Amino acid sequence: MPTQLRVLALLLGLSWGCANAEEQAARMTGGDPGRGKVVILKYGCHTCHSIPGVPGATGLVGPPLDRIGSRVYLAGQLSNTPENIMRWIRDPQAIAPGTAMPELGVTEQDGRDIAAYLYTLK
Repeated sequence: MPTQLRVLALLLGLSWGCANAEEQAARMTGGDPGRGKVVILKYGCHTCHSIPGVPGATGLVGPPLDRIGSRVYLAGQLSNTPENIMRWIRDPQAIAPGTAMPELGVTEQDGRDIAAYLYTLK
């Protein structure tokens, strides 16, 4: 196979993989990963967490969120499921009273969108 065709096949495979991860995250959460990336900035998540792909997300208060889509647990105690990550994003104090993660008034749809973006980070 000529070099140009190999490069084209690789690029198509990579772009399909990204689209596939976004589609899978959207199906899992009912959210929009692209919107979730923007909403993360709206709620200030980037001030406490380092989050791949989010400009300025270099916070050191909360854990880094790289590969969160592949983790087994959330907040050290919840199974990593779409329902649990959305619960944690929307109401962390109900799950772990006194946690450093504040209540931010995240709406249900914004929680779904943020979770969808986070599930693309594998």
